[in-house]
Amino acid sequence: PQDSAGVFVIENTFHAKGGPARHLHYDQDEWFYAVEGEFLIEVGSTRYTLKPGDALLAPRQVPHVWACVSGDGYGRILIVFMPAGKMEAFFREVTRANAMPPQDPALWRAHGMELLGPPLPTH
Repeated sequence: PQDSAGVFVIENTFHAKGGPARHLHYDQDEWFYAVEGEFLIEVGSTRYTLKPGDALLAPRQVPHVWACVSGDGYGRILIVFMPAGKMEAFFREVTRANAMPPQDPALWRAHGMELLGPPLPTH
């Protein structure tokens, strides 16, 4: 069973520019903390650049999208989902391919999210 009350923390390491598709979480707030590199994040219609030490909250039910945009493509970011919901199960499912989550609406919906658009361009 999923822990709907706790938090789920994941560290993403990037070796190339990019990020997931635009989406929203029905029941989770998503908090980002840049550890290394540079990240571009859009929350609603506002765009932010995060550098090491910067943090940002994407509230539940607000569309957001983000990408590693470091010149060399390397970056590390901590992401916290509050409450945890089905996020651990989602990442266990999608990391089998060692790539960004597929743009499969049914997969995202099954884990409490809605796909809303493409990933951010990084060129």
